[in-house]
This record gives sequence, C-alpha cells and structure tokens, in this order.
Amino acid sequence: MIRFLFCVMSAGLVLASCNKQGFLDQTQSTDLNEQVVFADSAYTIQFLSGIYADIGFATWPKRFGGGGLDACTDEAEGSGLGSINTFIQFATGTVNANMITKDAWTTAYTNIRRVNILLKNLPHARFGDDIKVRVKAEARFLRAYYYFILLEHYGGIPLMGDSVYHKEDIVPSARNTFDECVEYMVAECDAAADDLPWMHVGENYGRISKAACYGLKSRLLLYAASPLFNGESGVGDERLRALVGYPASDPSRWERAEQAAAQLIEGAGGQYRLHVDNTTEPGYGFYQVFQLRKNSEYLLARMQGSNSDLEGIWNPPTFGVSDPGARPYLEIVNAFGMKNGMSIDEPGSGYDPEQPYKDRDPRLANTITRDQSLVFHRDGLARRPVNIYIDKTDPNNVTSGQDAIYKGTPTGYYTYKMLHRDVAADWFNTYTPRCLPIIRYAEILLNYAEARNERLAAPDEEVYRAVEAIRERAGLSPYQLRTGLSQAEMRDIIRNERRKELAFEGHRFFDVRRWKIAEEVENSQLHGTEPVRTASGKVFNTINVRKRVFDQRMYRWPIPQSEVAKSTDLLQNPGY
Repeated sequence: MIRFLFCVMSAGLVLASCNKQGFLDQTQSTDLNEQVVFADSAYTIQFLSGIYADIGFATWPKRFGGGGLDACTDEAEGSGLGSINTFIQFATGTVNANMITKDAWTTAYTNIRRVNILLKNLPHARFGDDIKVRVKAEARFLRAYYYFILLEHYGGIPLMGDSVYHKEDIVPSARNTFDECVEYMVAECDAAADDLPWMHVGENYGRISKAACYGLKSRLLLYAASPLFNGESGVGDERLRALVGYPASDPSRWERAEQAAAQLIEGAGGQYRLHVDNTTEPGYGFYQVFQLRKNSEYLLARMQGSNSDLEGIWNPPTFGVSDPGARPYLEIVNAFGMKNGMSIDEPGSGYDPEQPYKDRDPRLANTITRDQSLVFHRDGLARRPVNIYIDKTDPNNVTSGQDAIYKGTPTGYYTYKMLHRDVAADWFNTYTPRCLPIIRYAEILLNYAEARNERLAAPDEEVYRAVEAIRERAGLSPYQLRTGLSQAEMRDIIRNERRKELAFEGHRFFDVRRWKIAEEVENSQLHGTEPVRTASGKVFNTINVRKRVFDQRMYRWPIPQSEVAKSTDLLQNPGY
C-alpha cells in the first residue's frame, strides 16, 4: 500500500486536485466532503498533489498571455500587444489595482487554505505515521512557498496560521509586518526540513526535499537583506513602512543570507552540485541540465509529463508556433560577454560588431535564438538556420520570411532557454522529459556569493570560488576573474552572472527591484537588432523597440482592489 501511495503522489504532481475550482467541488463521479476525502488514503494524497500542481505558476512564460515576468521587465518584449494585460501595464507604467492580474493573490491563498485543510485532517488520515510526518513536512513547505510568492509580489501580507476559514467567518485581513512574514517562513522551512531527506530517488523523485526547504530559505533571506527591504522603501505613510520592508537597515541580514546558502552548500555533502559537461562542447552542461528530468542541480522543479510546451512558446513561427511568448531585447543579448570572460565593450575583448555572435559566452547560444541560429525543424528532419534578416540583395524586391524581424519578432531575437535541440514544436508530437526549474543549485551559489560579498569589505577567495564555478560550467575560457576586485566591481559581476545564468527563469523582475535599480533599467529605451542581408554582406542595425516607463510605486505589485475593498484593515501598497 505504501508503494502505491508514493506512485500516486509522483504521478499526481501534474494532476489537478479534486477541488481545482474550489474546496472539494463536485467531481465527475460523486460528491466529496472532508470526511470522505481524508478517510481514503488515495484521495488524501491526491489532495496534496493538487497543492503541488500550482507551483511554478508565477514564472510560467505565458502567465499573462503573450509573456510572463520576462515581458514585465527588461528581458523581453511581449507578444499580442493589442490587449491590455499585466505585462503591458508594466511596460507602459500604467499598473493599477483594478486591472492588474490577481493570480498571485488568489492562487497562493487558495493553496494556503488547502494546506491548512490537509493539516487539520492529517491526524485521521489512513496511512502510517511515517507517511504522515513526510506529508505534513511537504505541506508546510508548500504553504511557505505560496507565502513567499505573496511576499515577493506585495511585501507583508496577512498570515493565516493553521486556521481554516469558511465564507461565513470573518477572515483576518490586516497585513502582518514584513519581518513577521519572513520569520514565519524561515521557521516553516526549518521545521519542514527536519523531517525530510536531502534528496528523493526513484518513485519519490520530485517530492519536496530538505534541499528545497533550504533553497527557499536562502532566496527568502537574500531578498530580505536586499536594499529594497532595508530602510530604503521610500514610503511616506508610517503605517506601511513595516509592511513593505524593514523600517531600518541592518547589514547583519547579509550574514544571515550567507549562512542560509552555506547551510545548503555544506550540508548537502555534494549531493547537489552544478551539472558540468565541457567535453562535448564548451558550456554543454548549461544546455543539458534543462533537458534532464533528474539531475544534480534541481532543488525544486515543476514536475510534468513529457512535453514540448516551451518549444511551442519560444520557437519562431515557421517552427510550429502560432501563440508565441515574449521576444528578447538586445540588452539581454549584450549582457552575455565573450567566451574569454570579458564584456563586449571591454578593450581587448575581441568583439566584432560585424560578426556580433562570434566567440561569445556559450550560454548565449543556449539562451537566445538569433539570425542563423540552427533550430530543429521537422520538414527536413534536421536543424536549419532561422532567417531573421531582411533580404535587400535585390533593392527592387525586398522580401522577409515569416521568422524575420518585424514579422515573427519585433526585436530580432527569439528565446531559446531550456529548449531541446532535437524537438520541434509541431504536430509530429516529439517530446522532451524536461521539468521546469524553480530553485537550482546555481542560484544558491550566486546567492552565497552576493550575500558574502555584501557582508565583507572586499570579496575573498570564497566569493571568487562560487562565481568562478558558474563561469567555468558556462564554458568561459579563462573562467577566472581578475584578482583584487573591489566589492562594487564584484557586485556588478555577480549581478551580471545572475542576469545571464538565470535568464528567463523569473528572477530578473524581482532582482532589479530588490537591488533598487528598476528605475534605471526599466525606465529606458530598449532595443533590438535588425539584420539586413545585402549584396555586399550582412549588417546588424540597432533599432528602438520600446521606451519603457517605470514609476516608483512599481517596485511592488498593487494588492487587487477587489480584495482591498473587502476590509479597511487591508492596507494597499504605496502609490496605488
């Protein structure tokens, strides 16, 4: 029976729970209530699986239709611009509480309530105490995870504890302070970690582990130590200052963030590490890790069946895509330096504007599709180049293909991150076993390097070692950094490594906010590349794509007005 339950759980990670529209709604076969559900071991595990099912929703690349968080920041230009949606509001500075999506609020609180229902009924569940201990730990982690989604969007939010409220109850709506929320989540992560193994294997793979708990704790405490939340809120309303962050700065928070990352790096005993393969080709491990369902780097992933979903979002039109996601800006392309580890504008880097993609950081080719990138296509059963250029070889007959600039992409680029080289997004139904990462070991190394660098007056050997491990896996040669870097110089390098390594995984939107640089990078003209083929060769023109507008209030999301209207105790975020 125990083996059966584990199989149900593993399979159930991609299934909707029996109450997807609301708590214990009517199913196709019968009416279910709490007594029935939690008297049946399979139903109980399925209920937990339904809580698992929504993880990763916040970073889904089609979260807002033609884009996700990538289109809400300086990574990419969203598709389907004819409608007013969340990413358009962030691009144009028109974010407001009435029109912003409320998915972060509703999805998170729905699942928090589900966890509390599960915990209330778990003592009576029909399986052994050892299974109850693990289910309880997994549920507590998932609750902390959904609270973190709320925290990163809104700041301090109402904490529900273990209570289960019904529609006739008066639900507490006053927001807890930022500090209270952080401490609650840290405690939940630690408590859950105590009852979970470092790594699951076999049929249990994909369930919450100790590493996932410490990974979330690392991200949480890194955010909590960052400038946005440390006395730099810019909030004039005294009532809000403790809700949106810590009213006063405390440098010791960096040390706490460093220790959280070290707890995972040292405690895991090598069970988690970067997936490295530079023998097949430079940086091949960076490509391959996203194609492996099981790997040494994923601390938490959105488990799913075989799929070609990203290929159907990010590939060019002629490769089977009719409902695309966002298209990368030139700025993210330029963030990838040269294979020799130097930036493209650094003297002696070797960058050639006439051959802009020659000898670049190997991660660029595995993150961005540019003109003449080789992408697998079914009609020839092989990879073929993507023609993004405008063809001006005959001035009297200028033609552009379906994938070209202004037709398939407004920026001259497509996203390639996590796509499988041998899977086409078409009706031939070729799939990859890929799962979508939520927390990776690479992030923990960068968390550690950032926190330690901010704590020290200047970076030491350990900071160098963490950053250089990322660069070595990327295939840079040499991957070593210049010695004698200042704290500020290392800070810039770490931030750029995060931008490249974690691109299109949902980090950039929150990184530029917690660093308090969104008003610079998201309040500027963003660009694309216009490749033009002529009789004498090819030129790459820089074009304007969008002048993005950023307002200070956009450092945080507005709480949906429909929620604020329910109670005067629920204070809205500043500026809304």
